[in-house]
Amino acid sequence: MNEEQNQFTREAWQKNAAGWDEKMGTEGNDFFKQLQFPTILEYMGFSTGLPLLSKKVLDIACGNGILARKLATLGCKVTAFDFSSNLIDLARGYGEVGIEYKVLDATSEQDLGSLEPAIYDVAVCNMALFDIADIDPLFSALPRILRPGGFFIFSLLHPAFNNSSTIKMVEEYEQDGKLINKYSLKIDRYLGQYSSLGLALSNQEHPQYYFNRPLQYYFQLGFKNGFIIDKFNENSLEHADTKRALSWGGNFAEIPPVCLVRMRLDG
Repeated sequence: MNEEQNQFTREAWQKNAAGWDEKMGTEGNDFFKQLQFPTILEYMGFSTGLPLLSKKVLDIACGNGILARKLATLGCKVTAFDFSSNLIDLARGYGEVGIEYKVLDATSEQDLGSLEPAIYDVAVCNMALFDIADIDPLFSALPRILRPGGFFIFSLLHPAFNNSSTIKMVEEYEQDGKLINKYSLKIDRYLGQYSSLGLALSNQEHPQYYFNRPLQYYFQLGFKNGFIIDKFNENSLEHADTKRALSWGGNFAEIPPVCLVRMRLDG
């Protein structure tokens, strides 16, 4: 792991915490509301009315606590952590009961080792694995942290379509005497791992690193640590930002910007 990149990213989130909280608030953005949260609830069994086990949940890289709060209101007992103390302070400020917040670094074996063993039914990492400089320690720790048969649920910017090399394009051509616009993506990197600076939200003051990894890296890391994949979704937006022709959804409705995975601890 590049410790300098990890520290840079931590400092960026410290600086961006207030702006992130202001924009995401209590409900989150369209990605959270349309693409992530409904599928996470499905993966946890709430959509069928039969929640998985007793729902003691670990929320990994929780940010300002949107997901943790929503799960707590559904009766989950949540432990939530982030490596940004500023984000944790903001999360605690909402005052939701049933949540224990911690400042922990998901790249640190020592920090992860402070979590109690075999007490969590579900671990969730919502849109954060690509922000973490080294995810191997986390995947290695999960079998100790989860109960036998426990679940790890995570969402990602889709590595094949929505990575740091993605360029959204519109081309104009003539067909049957009419001018047609065709919207597409140009991507020149996928299989190799690389990092690049980027913005999680438009007009974000301080960039942070994105750590781009192909899907096979996540899958193989899960298999190595005793998980099997039993659910996988590729989600696209139902509604687009009508002010921007190149926004996700709308003209790109057939291309998923987000994917979600449920891994079950085998045995």
